[in-house]
Amino acid sequence: MSQPQNFRSDIEGLRAVAVLLVVLSHAGVPLMAGGYVGVDVFFVISGFLITSLLLREAAAQGRISIGRFYARRALRLLPVAAVVLISTLIAARLWLPATRIGELSRDALSAAGYVANLRFAEIGTDYLNADAPPSPFQHFWSLAVEEQFYLLWPLLLMLPRRKPLLAGLVLASFTAGVLVTARSAPWAYFGPHTRAWELGVGALLAVFGVRARSRVLGGAGLVAIVIAALWFDDATPYPGMYALLPVAGAAAVLAGGFSPLAARPLQAVGRLSYGWYLWHWPLLLIGPAALGLDPSLPLALALAAAALGLSWVTYHLVENPVRHQPRLRARPARALGLGAGLSAAVAATAVTIALLPHLVPAGASIRDLRVTTAGAADPYAVITRTVRASRATTELPANLEPALTAVNADKARVWPDGCHVEADAVVAPDGCVYGDPASPTTVVLFGDSHAAQWFPAVERVAIEHRWKLVSLTKSSCSAADLRLWHGGRLREYTECARWRASAMARFAALKPSLVVIGSSFNYRPVDTARDEGAQWTAAWRRTFGAFTGMGARVALIKDTPYFDERVPVCLARQARLKRINRCGASVTEALRGPAQRAALAGLTDPRVTQIDPVPWLCSATFCPAVVGNVLVYRDSNHLTTTYAQTVSPLLDRALPQEFRQ
Repeated sequence: MSQPQNFRSDIEGLRAVAVLLVVLSHAGVPLMAGGYVGVDVFFVISGFLITSLLLREAAAQGRISIGRFYARRALRLLPVAAVVLISTLIAARLWLPATRIGELSRDALSAAGYVANLRFAEIGTDYLNADAPPSPFQHFWSLAVEEQFYLLWPLLLMLPRRKPLLAGLVLASFTAGVLVTARSAPWAYFGPHTRAWELGVGALLAVFGVRARSRVLGGAGLVAIVIAALWFDDATPYPGMYALLPVAGAAAVLAGGFSPLAARPLQAVGRLSYGWYLWHWPLLLIGPAALGLDPSLPLALALAAAALGLSWVTYHLVENPVRHQPRLRARPARALGLGAGLSAAVAATAVTIALLPHLVPAGASIRDLRVTTAGAADPYAVITRTVRASRATTELPANLEPALTAVNADKARVWPDGCHVEADAVVAPDGCVYGDPASPTTVVLFGDSHAAQWFPAVERVAIEHRWKLVSLTKSSCSAADLRLWHGGRLREYTECARWRASAMARFAALKPSLVVIGSSFNYRPVDTARDEGAQWTAAWRRTFGAFTGMGARVALIKDTPYFDERVPVCLARQARLKRINRCGASVTEALRGPAQRAALAGLTDPRVTQIDPVPWLCSATFCPAVVGNVLVYRDSNHLTTTYAQTVSPLLDRALPQEFRQ
């Protein structure tokens, strides 16, 4: 088939470079962590080519046909996308843990509707989903950004005096990308408002007719793209200012041209780039499970090569035959109807798979640990004995609580009540009163999400003793008075310090009798030059002193274990093989924060009680994922509501004696 009159082989080669960067990065090739910039290159190419096409249409026919434009997009994108989406859904149903099928079906629906970027941005801001495994549909976010961009761009091109307006919109989008990157990494990365400028840069090259025809400029642009891929990594605050490098590089190649990109191998890969991009990610994620192999670089490269083979098949059997079908090309309504039908097929498959039963293999029912603990004369002995016995457990009990399929809904009520706040919050909320509001004894629960996980236990104790309970907690914000680094924002977590000050002001007015503190020990101070242990000692001393200065007693619940992956996902996978004990972890691997633990061991104050919950969760050497019939963790490091309530008698006995009268 002959190439279009305006075909540029160097752009086809640039497509190949972009997809190679993305695939090698996702495969885990050393030094290619920044290969995600290939998506930025795709955006610039798309903006340039689509805008050039629309401008040629306007010049030849005096107008832009919106219907014909969207029909071409449907023919180009939807057939292969539908094949990949349906194939991935079926593969996920066969080989991924049953606990994920519901969320993955929703991911597929969002991908079919070209709103996947909005879904993943929203999920990315949910702290309790921060450790979730990536979705095999996540890469559809970039297609969603493109289609959202093209909802408006053709209309803007028809406006008079469009050039200043379009340039202004591109500048505004770039500014948004820089500002949002500093505040919310998920929305910066996936947001259409923060990415539109990248498509806009390519589009402006076409609008202003920029073409330098300089091999030096084109070569410099290619070098800039490669430098970005080698220099950037997961720690780079992206897109932000850093995205300028690959975007400018891609623009330089488009403006200057670069004939070496016309090499035959690159042309071949460039033709298959769309299909390869779609196929590679689900194969990398599902392939190891399907083959029963552990992920590795050689396996990832083999799966990436298989994805290239699949892209060749779909290119010749689906992509090209459909988009060049004369009847569809001549009748936009038919093309749009085909697109709607394909999207409906994906939606029907997703809904069907979501509604199918997703049973996790289990053994027999066993005695309910909650009932046993609640009625025991020595609940500590019951729990520790059951924890030790759990090391040898290989099957899930049939009466597991909460069920693996329901664990995503297992959140302490402080989350839906708005009393546990996320990263952006800087003011402690009002209210958040539980227990007996009229009680003369006020107890405060304070700290981060590892304090919030104890809320079900503390609330149960408060109700039993008729306390007024006030709960204020914030994600990733230690109760210790220390300047903290936020890994997701790649800067000092200033919002934590401001929120902590607001909460402390409210506590001072409450005059609590007892403050229960919970805190993760998985933190990094901003100041890395000074001794970390000394910083934590001083920070905890300041926090304890602030509360005891109010006349309160303090009970600190030390940190709980961490696991390498979400525990329910691991259990769903290992339950098939009857080896759920492999989802546990050794004590040395699971307990984090040695500097904090050492600092607290050296702090002795009769007004401060330090509670170590590790014996309630681990034996001397091993931390199980399931204790008795109770699922201990809802993710990789937060307790389930059920387990917190199960061990509430132990927490009650560990609190200062005078509060248990």
